[in-house]
Amino acid sequence: MQLDSPARMLFKDLVARPTVPLDEAALAIAAEEYPALDAAACLAELDRLGERVRRRAPAPLRAATTLKAVREVLFDEAGFRGNEKAYYDPRNSYLNEVLGRKLGIPISLSLLFIEVARRAGLGLAGVGFPGHFLVKLAPEHGPDVFIDAYNGGELLTADECVARFRAVSQGRDFDPRYLQAVTPQQILGRMLHNLKRIYVEQNDDVRAYWIIDRLLLLTPDAPDEIRDRGLVSARLGLKPAAARDLARYLEHEPAADDAAEIRDLLASLRSAPSLLN
Repeated sequence: MQLDSPARMLFKDLVARPTVPLDEAALAIAAEEYPALDAAACLAELDRLGERVRRRAPAPLRAATTLKAVREVLFDEAGFRGNEKAYYDPRNSYLNEVLGRKLGIPISLSLLFIEVARRAGLGLAGVGFPGHFLVKLAPEHGPDVFIDAYNGGELLTADECVARFRAVSQGRDFDPRYLQAVTPQQILGRMLHNLKRIYVEQNDDVRAYWIIDRLLLLTPDAPDEIRDRGLVSARLGLKPAAARDLARYLEHEPAADDAAEIRDLLASLRSAPSLLN
């Protein structure tokens, strides 16, 4: 396993920029899984989709017309759709696969929607709605418009989003922050968390390791991610690396519920000979 791959170095550079290029960073995530990925070709495909939108909605820019054109190009013409049959297929979270297979989940299709709209001159934002990522158009005048890219670009009002939440929330209170725009870093983090969940459930420690590592490039001091990378490192035989992460976790969270368990594991790692760093 290469711990400092070209894909990792690229992702690290991209997310450190003042303005994170969402499309390039998403492709940098995919490049770890697909080392031969042609990022330039993927970006060119996004450009072509954006150009098709511009032809449908020529200048001067009108938000409603452009939004309608994005929906028509992506879902009616190109045939992008939510992958209902295999929702937890990890390929749904890799932008190159979404472009190639025309299948995705809410967050990857939302990212696609945002990037194609941007190329057509329309600025949209991601919305970290619980359980189902959305896109938002926030006009200067008038109410926000929400777009469900997983369901063919369905348009929703804020009230309809609230109703959706209450239908599945089992009595939890709605927080207005659920409808706020999120940053590119938060979008990438949510994509990575989706992949982490899949690979952990599959007991795929190699992939879980690099996914958690990318999460720590986004949020270096996240205690749970530090702990989880340490635990995965221990299972992979990376004992010094595991010990460093677990010791760091205990520094952050000395009174955590699992602190005693982590201390025992750390002591075991430190007393055992190391075969791989």
